[in-house]
Amino acid sequence: MEKKPRVAIVVLGDIGRSPRMQYHALSLASQAKFEVDIVANGGSESHMDVIKNQNIRIHEMASVSLEGLSKISKALAVLTKAAIQFFILVWFLFKIPRPDAFLVQNPPSVPTLAAVKLSCWLRRCGFVIDWHNFGYTLLGMSHGRNHIIVKLYKWFEKYFGKMADGTLCVTKAMQHELAQNCGVKASVLYDQPPEFFHPVALKESHELFCRLDRSICDPIGFHDCVSTGKKSQNDASSDLSHTVFSTQDGDNLSLKPSRPALVVSSTSWTSDEDFSLLLEAALLYDRRIAAALNEDDSIDEEKLWIDLSNGKKYLYPRLLFIITGKGPDRKKYEEKIRKLKLRRVTFRTMWLSAEDYPLLLGSADLGVSLHTSSSGLDLPMKIVDMFGCGLPVCAVSFSCIGELVKDGENGLLFSSSSELADQLMMLFKGFPDKCDALKALQEGALARGSSSRWSAEWMTHAFPVIQEVISKKH
Repeated sequence: MEKKPRVAIVVLGDIGRSPRMQYHALSLASQAKFEVDIVANGGSESHMDVIKNQNIRIHEMASVSLEGLSKISKALAVLTKAAIQFFILVWFLFKIPRPDAFLVQNPPSVPTLAAVKLSCWLRRCGFVIDWHNFGYTLLGMSHGRNHIIVKLYKWFEKYFGKMADGTLCVTKAMQHELAQNCGVKASVLYDQPPEFFHPVALKESHELFCRLDRSICDPIGFHDCVSTGKKSQNDASSDLSHTVFSTQDGDNLSLKPSRPALVVSSTSWTSDEDFSLLLEAALLYDRRIAAALNEDDSIDEEKLWIDLSNGKKYLYPRLLFIITGKGPDRKKYEEKIRKLKLRRVTFRTMWLSAEDYPLLLGSADLGVSLHTSSSGLDLPMKIVDMFGCGLPVCAVSFSCIGELVKDGENGLLFSSSSELADQLMMLFKGFPDKCDALKALQEGALARGSSSRWSAEWMTHAFPVIQEVISKKH
């Protein structure tokens, strides 16, 4: 029997939070019929399709944390951490079976590119880089573009970037930047939704809402327009035949006409996403609705919330924002959310499994993307996933976002919290039945999501690059 080609995927980070590299692994294993090794940090669980695939093996490295040293000297901590990561990574790259090629996620560049290049040279393997962004621009957000560490990082990234045998990147704008300023010829592999991101049936939505019922309707520390009026979980008449969104009567399922509009935003809770924009927009929406309905500050909020829970409808709906993701700024913003005084808007933060997240997108009414890109050259994968589920998006405008979001067709672009608040009022006026603008965007998102899928994009643009690198090494 002919030996199968083998590719090692390298991620100096949490593989469960690196969906594009997981999709690479699935395509290499299922479409190309290669053997695949994933060398990455642990943390979040990978998608079940990756875990169950017999051609994929995951090799988890321990994460390196030097919090104590960083309190003494941040620069020393950064250098020490990079050195430790380098030796750990090289050890793992030699411990796995010899691959025909390494496919490495960039960033982070330091020390990943150096470790992989050394392994490629010693083991005579091909070297493929998949550029998701530029590491030096991410570092520049915290240190400033003119910091010596940022300049060294930029040099390092370009130097090792030129050594790749094959290169992929995520946008045409990044392709141009790599060619003009790095001397690197890259093939564009746009992120596209895999098959498990798709519109969902009402039954799937209802089952998801049942699983999330306690997190949505009985959260710790929240008393608001969604949690108020919910029957006690100990009440015998309280069961999951109904949720805040849906009702089941025997075999009949239906969405409640007085349900909140469900808005989803996925965030890494980092500095390249200004979450305060969304909080300010929510506050503006809440105040503008009160003004439009001639409500003053003396209104009895408890009575309003009970009326809403019992089915009373208004021209503008309640908004429930579900924010998914993990990251360093999450607790800070959760504290800010708790301090907001909102009548018709509320937030829930949660981390969903790789299987439930697509169901949430397929059950939502609108998505919001706050991604601004440190380089201005990458596109948010979360929007791609939303389109795969037929979910339109309101997205922060930046230089190359037009490669993905067509303003007025599959989403809307905004530059300020006031503009986002205006968009929310326009889209949700008359919700759920008389909101034609929202329905038009939903149709556009569905058309965009169904026009191309990851498997086809990967086979057309990524597989030829990887295959050529492997063939040259044989």
